[in-house]
Amino acid sequence: MPTYDYRCQDCGHEFELIQKMTDDPIEECPSCTGRVKRLIGAGAGIIFKGSGFYQTDYRSESYRKDAAKEKASAAPSGDSKSKSESKPTATSSTTTGGSGTSS
Repeated sequence: MPTYDYRCQDCGHEFELIQKMTDDPIEECPSCTGRVKRLIGAGAGIIFKGSGFYQTDYRSESYRKDAAKEKASAAPSGDSKSKSESKPTATSSTTTGGSGTSS
């Protein structure tokens, strides 16, 4: 239930009252029985604590491990990656002089 702020127009007394949203606003001051007016409040503010709020902040450790494995297995299958891998392999076999086989 929301908290509403009221101010008495006669004595200036300010107070809070917890009411249902469907309840009618009160009209009488509890201290002097004068007329009151409901004040417009900002409501409850949102408080963010911590370093940040990202989708990955709340992932479990097992999810992160599986995602890392999936990312690692998907990386070699890319076309640009396989082309760049073939070039160093060809140059490395000429620099080793063909003794790279371990049979």
